[in-house]
Amino acid sequence: MNRVVFHIDVNSAFLSWEAVYRLKHLGGSLDLRLVPSAVGGDVTMRHGIILAKSIPAKKYGIHTGQSVVEALQKCPDLLLVPPNYNLYQKSSAAFIHILKQYSPVVEQYSIDEAYMDMTGMEGLFGRPEDAAREIGGRIKRELGFTVNIGVADNKVLAKMASDFKKPDRVHTLWTGEIEQKLWPLPVSELFFVGRATFRKLRSLGIKTIGELAGSDPGMIKSHLGKMGEVIYAFSRGVDCSAVEPVPPPNKGYGNSTTIAFDVIDRETVHLVLLSLAETVSARLREDQVRAGVLAVGIKDCDFRYYSHQIPLNSPTNITSEIFETACRAFDQAWDGIPVRHLGIHMSHVTGAGSRQFSLFDRKDYEKLERLDKAVDEIRSRFGNDAIRRASFLESPGNLKVRYLDHMGGGISREKRTVDYRNQNIL
Repeated sequence: MNRVVFHIDVNSAFLSWEAVYRLKHLGGSLDLRLVPSAVGGDVTMRHGIILAKSIPAKKYGIHTGQSVVEALQKCPDLLLVPPNYNLYQKSSAAFIHILKQYSPVVEQYSIDEAYMDMTGMEGLFGRPEDAAREIGGRIKRELGFTVNIGVADNKVLAKMASDFKKPDRVHTLWTGEIEQKLWPLPVSELFFVGRATFRKLRSLGIKTIGELAGSDPGMIKSHLGKMGEVIYAFSRGVDCSAVEPVPPPNKGYGNSTTIAFDVIDRETVHLVLLSLAETVSARLREDQVRAGVLAVGIKDCDFRYYSHQIPLNSPTNITSEIFETACRAFDQAWDGIPVRHLGIHMSHVTGAGSRQFSLFDRKDYEKLERLDKAVDEIRSRFGNDAIRRASFLESPGNLKVRYLDHMGGGISREKRTVDYRNQNIL
């Protein structure tokens, strides 16, 4: 039986979801997708980058990851709307719900992308191309936004096909179509070829995917290592990976945050690290795992990044232990330059079994675990703000905390929801 894989990609996802919400639920009449518009972060919180843009905005040279300031210089009339991740998560869930009605094997690749294994479904839904059009049409009718669907016999070809002409299209890229449809494309468009890899390939005189496919694999590996083997296989349409409906266990847990102001004192840095320790430890406990190595990442006001890691005596998911270790890692690494961005990353993940105790350790870890469990239960029932540490209570001598979230990292608070009463809905 020939394998059939779909890759479904929401067109301009964040912007499309915002546009549909404004049209269908807020009484708006302007479709953001039809005018130069973008979803952008809050400049005052130093999150001022473009997260998604409309196709008309793309014509002005506006791209994802660009600063809002630069985007407005290119298009002064650009219509900017704030991010709303709660809306995105609900829209994504609705999108995935429809996909699962057509296949029991759906892998959510990101918030706006998914793979489907449609092998053997012809008897139910007809030819793969017809099934893809039915799925795309249903998403458009029921949810109001459009998708591109790539149809192929493996994941990498399906992914490449979905990136062909947009929006609202179905494209095939079967193995027999590689030479015609894939090989003429610039090598920079091949999945997994980033900027650094592209520069190396260009230095080797490789400009197209076809030239990569026709090159010596040994030579590619000698210059690019294991990644060279991967992209060489992809250029020839080789990919044996399965569509995974259940995500593999995390190999690491981390959160980071860009601070609204440059931090020049250890006390404030430690507060930020405490907020990150709260969220990272909660995620570890939710997944019932511990981690044995902690790293703190630091970006200073000159955008220079460096990190320092410390192995723990025993794997942990205890908030206070993670916080104390993070402070120690930071204090050992910091060179005194004002800090702009901080992150905590935990690795060497193990199951949450019995803890290895030391004869010389006097801490009551069982008591600390019970405390964390009680805090988790309160936040689960009443929200993250139901309980917070006194360190984050604003006082005349502690005004900086108004700019700090007591549970930092991940999706920042101002991106989680939008007060539409303060928005001009056109």
